[in-house]
Amino acid sequence: MSLLTLVHVVLSLVGIAAGFVVLLGLLAGRLPAKWNSLFLVTTIATSVTGFFFPFHKVTPGIVVGVISLVVLAIAFVALHNKRLEGAWRRIYVVTAMVALYLNVFVLIVQLFEKVPALHAMAPTQSEPPFKMAQLGNLALFVVLTIMATKRFGRPRLRLD
Repeated sequence: MSLLTLVHVVLSLVGIAAGFVVLLGLLAGRLPAKWNSLFLVTTIATSVTGFFFPFHKVTPGIVVGVISLVVLAIAFVALHNKRLEGAWRRIYVVTAMVALYLNVFVLIVQLFEKVPALHAMAPTQSEPPFKMAQLGNLALFVVLTIMATKRFGRPRLRLD
């Protein structure tokens, strides 16, 4: 395994773990600041390091990386520029969770490519086990994002 691959994988796994801690916080109606910072930094770094791998054409991984960086840029604006005011709270939750979903989506792809038992079940990733895993991932994230938006995404009333 090359150093770039190792760094990319570690960043990705740390980002996913931190993202789930953030998700749990959002579901509880709060944003754990340090975990959130770790999630954002490692998720951005994961997407950026993905562009350092050699490629000769646009690949699904490149497309996912670009989409991830776009939603992370919006999340960054919502958090730092708009300070989660008004609708920006909900925008932050949705964009952060889309970024986490994309990381887990890629994790599932990699698991089906690298783990022999999973690869045997879906060698081309067009077979039902792969599709079901990705559909389950999408459904889970849709439900959890809606719940997090309801619990954390409501604008807070300010009494000045």
